[in-house]
Amino acid sequence: LSLFPYSKGTMMDNRFATALVIACVLSLISTIYMAASIGTDFWYEYHTLSPAENISEAGRSIWEEFVSEEADEKTYTDALFRCNGTVGLWRRCITVPKNSHWYSPPETDMTTNCISFSLSDQFMEKYIEPGNHNSGTDLNRTYLWRLQFLLPFVSLGLMCFGALIGLCACACRSLYPAIATGVLHFLAGLCTLGLVGCYVAGIELLHKKLPLPEDVRGEFGWSFCLACVSAPLQFMAAALFIWAARTNRKEFTLLKAYRVA
Repeated sequence: LSLFPYSKGTMMDNRFATALVIACVLSLISTIYMAASIGTDFWYEYHTLSPAENISEAGRSIWEEFVSEEADEKTYTDALFRCNGTVGLWRRCITVPKNSHWYSPPETDMTTNCISFSLSDQFMEKYIEPGNHNSGTDLNRTYLWRLQFLLPFVSLGLMCFGALIGLCACACRSLYPAIATGVLHFLAGLCTLGLVGCYVAGIELLHKKLPLPEDVRGEFGWSFCLACVSAPLQFMAAALFIWAARTNRKEFTLLKAYRVA
């Protein structure tokens, strides 16, 4: 493939054009993955042997307490344990029988009920003993919870700002601003990596306070996996943006010096 003019007095090698295209594709995929992980409810999943029986034994009031605005952390976590719950960054869900009246026999036909975390819930203090407001504030879990809410939006914002700079670079017909795009993608990758770390640490600390029952199994879900995949994609896109911009500028400088000589 031959060289083609890119801006006044400069030429861009097809190597750099290919690197930029790959970086843009990686950036787009990571953005989609990140947005999907934020919007879905499968960051962590609990699997219970017999959720319908558990609800019957508890008088079928678990789901009512779960969706109550006054439900504290211990209340909804116990419901997640017993009812095949899933947790996202914005919502929590449990699986319950469709007919939840106390006089009805247990059903095998199940439905998933979800409730969103309010903005105040996202910034609410976590307690040393979940559910006990008099036990004092658990600063570690409090700030981990707040960070896992804020970091994904910071990550998306940085990538969107980087894309805007890239569009401006195209309009100006200059490759050098791609360095800024690469730096922003690198920072976005750090935020995504921090989000994953905060979420894992928060789950581990919660389970130390509220251990899983013997018949309950917990595991990270596919929404969490999407965030894990998004981080390396952001780092790879950042590396390609920075490499293409710096190497192209360096070669142009050498070519200009050669022409002057």
